[in-house]
Amino acid sequence: MNPLWPSQYPRPEQLIVHLSDTHFTAARSPMFGIVDSDANLATALRGLTGAGLHPDAIVVTGDVADTGAPDAYDRVRAMLEPVAAELGAELVWVMGNHDVRSNFRRGLFDVEPGSDAAADAPYDRVVDLDGLRLIALDSSVPGFHYGALDPAQLEWLADVLSTAAPRGTLLALHHPPIPSPQLFDELIELRDQAALEAVVRGSDVRGILAGHLHYSTHSMFAGVPVSVTSATCYTNDPLFSQAGLRAQAGGQAFDLVHVYGDRMLHTTVPIGEWPTVYEVTAAQAAQLLQLPEEQQQELARRYITVGELSGPPQL
Repeated sequence: MNPLWPSQYPRPEQLIVHLSDTHFTAARSPMFGIVDSDANLATALRGLTGAGLHPDAIVVTGDVADTGAPDAYDRVRAMLEPVAAELGAELVWVMGNHDVRSNFRRGLFDVEPGSDAAADAPYDRVVDLDGLRLIALDSSVPGFHYGALDPAQLEWLADVLSTAAPRGTLLALHHPPIPSPQLFDELIELRDQAALEAVVRGSDVRGILAGHLHYSTHSMFAGVPVSVTSATCYTNDPLFSQAGLRAQAGGQAFDLVHVYGDRMLHTTVPIGEWPTVYEVTAAQAAQLLQLPEEQQQELARRYITVGELSGPPQL
């Protein structure tokens, strides 16, 4: 129920923070000479921790490191683990095409080279978020930028999905199983998507999270909504020529995924700080609770009417 007036929807049951494409570099060298990936993620996390949210999970859908450098994983882990602990969130890492499996495991999970025979195998994982099953799938293909899921992974996924989870399943992988109007993306897309569709269709999968494209976009796959979040490092310009590619040092963002009983709501959060136009403080919102509905509606009208208020509303 909305705290200010009756709503048609209940409050969300869970919250997931969806980050992607952090692209931390070796020795923190600026990407292309101008992009500070560490600083961009730090800015995003300052906004997140200051928002008073309590997410169930923080999911990073791949390209954690730009070239798979060991120190890149050390730095991103040192930045994200304390935030996840502070917020009480499960931290879920997903492999991307820029990541190196052995360094990914060593840097994020302390699996030393030679201590695990499967250190170079695909990293797939199941996480239980109070009944919501989150499956991290490794769609990376070592040495290439396109994505793929091998037969063993698909067999494993089908086995996991053969038993429904109490709150359904959310898939997280780097390469999104959707079309792109930008022709360059066809070179780096997820291949043989029909094989994945055969496993997902008719299962309890409720949503798919992905990254890779460096811009936000949404579609459907096997009857399931797909949400691609933008990157925290740099973005690709969707308005640029459909036959080309333009990377830009701006427009970075991440997503908030509010989980309802019958749907998921994906909200894009731009990274950065801008001048405040107006705001309703927690104290003002509490005062609104005491007003009759007619006055609540009138005050809301005043908030959103251009020129009606010259400064922050006073109750």
